[in-house]
Amino acid sequence: MVSSLSSGADFEHMFELAPVSLWLEDYSELKRLFDGWRTEGVTDIRAHLAGHPERLRLCSASLRILQVNRRTLELFSADSQQHLEANLGAVFRDDMHDAVAHEMAQLWNGQLEFSNQTVNYALDGRRLDVQIRARILPGHEGDWSRVLVSLEDNTLQLENARRLQRSEQYARDLFEHSPVSLWVEDFSAVKNLLDGVRAQGIGDFKTFLKVHPDFVTRCMQEIRVIDVNQQTLRMFGADSKEMLLNGIGRVFRGEMHESFAEQLQDLWDGKTFQQREVVNYSLSGDAVNIHMQFSVLDSHMRDWGLVLLSLVDITARKKAEAYLEYLGKHDVLTQLRNRAFYAEELNRLTRKGPWPLSVIAIDLNGLKVVNDEQGHAAGDSMLRRVGEVLAKAVDAPACAARIGGDEFTVLLPGTDERGAHALQERIISMLDLNNQFYPGQHLSLAMGIASCRSGDAVEATINRADQAMYAEKNRYYQQKSVDRRQPTE
Repeated sequence: MVSSLSSGADFEHMFELAPVSLWLEDYSELKRLFDGWRTEGVTDIRAHLAGHPERLRLCSASLRILQVNRRTLELFSADSQQHLEANLGAVFRDDMHDAVAHEMAQLWNGQLEFSNQTVNYALDGRRLDVQIRARILPGHEGDWSRVLVSLEDNTLQLENARRLQRSEQYARDLFEHSPVSLWVEDFSAVKNLLDGVRAQGIGDFKTFLKVHPDFVTRCMQEIRVIDVNQQTLRMFGADSKEMLLNGIGRVFRGEMHESFAEQLQDLWDGKTFQQREVVNYSLSGDAVNIHMQFSVLDSHMRDWGLVLLSLVDITARKKAEAYLEYLGKHDVLTQLRNRAFYAEELNRLTRKGPWPLSVIAIDLNGLKVVNDEQGHAAGDSMLRRVGEVLAKAVDAPACAARIGGDEFTVLLPGTDERGAHALQERIISMLDLNNQFYPGQHLSLAMGIASCRSGDAVEATINRADQAMYAEKNRYYQQKSVDRRQPTE
């Protein structure tokens, strides 16, 4: 025969040596409190305790500890049960009271057991996160005089969870408030499309894109934007992420097709980290010059499911560069090309043509007289007017440049002398209109024309144009009865 499974002493032994904190408590006084409150007409215990917080303390004070086990003393750093009971005010305090109200509500509603995540404190001051479970023992349902409570210390797990949450929030804040526009995107569908092209036996992807330009558009449409940060919204003039994503077709357009084709080529070649300058557009339609960095995250190299893009607005830098380039090639006063550009263009034409090449040498008559009698501001005004005339008369590929104080030259590639004379007539026509618009000071230009058909004759052609211009200038001064022995240049 098998003897009885266990004796009372065995259960006492198991209680004492259990690996979790165990409390045997008497809740009978709590039940009497509840019965009294029901008699008073209380129906919603949560609302009642919220309106009478002192009664919540009555609930806690009504619970009587009968016995705790060894693990309980260890957990709470107590020397004995008496030591623990004498310091319960230090154990049950602060942020545990809201949890007690939840436990009371479960008992009030007729449940014989309850569970809750709560906070206690060890006698040495340590904060303990504990999972509490309680059960009214069988045979004591009527008076709640025996309740078994277990506390499982999960402080470490919850602290790790809180640390992870803080870390995730820190990462989220870094992303959301970065001073650089950040995009998290899913390129997995793009990878599938590229893999499909490889599976077809395509080796020359560059040629494939030229033959199938629609493939680039299809890949762009398959990109899924997962998230963007606040700087992105500011950069593109969007009030919300939804507004930006709904207008994404207005952001990525125009020359973006060409730059994305280059990006696809790099991905095809295995370059999962890329950087390039591109042009996007704000929702208001303004062009935004951008320095883009693209990176497939290491953990998603197999599928490209997570890609991070950073975009830096370099529009101001691009404008500054463009202005500096403009200054390097233009005369600030007249807005025409300057001598440096003229010399570079002349060298290029000398080497490559096209032929014939015609040259119109131009000089502003009477500048020194204006400077001497009316001041250099008046002289500068005359030079600006020459710029206006030549800018309106000369069209590309011809090039008008200011090469000296009052000296100008027009280079006409692929134009014979007849074409140069036609342009000269157009300049004279524009000059007449300009003089009508500025009646106070008459503008007069001396011009000379020459042409050549090979690079080795360019220098001589320029000299002939200059000589023709100076002859015209002499005739102008002779008509004006100016003493040419006085320096006028």
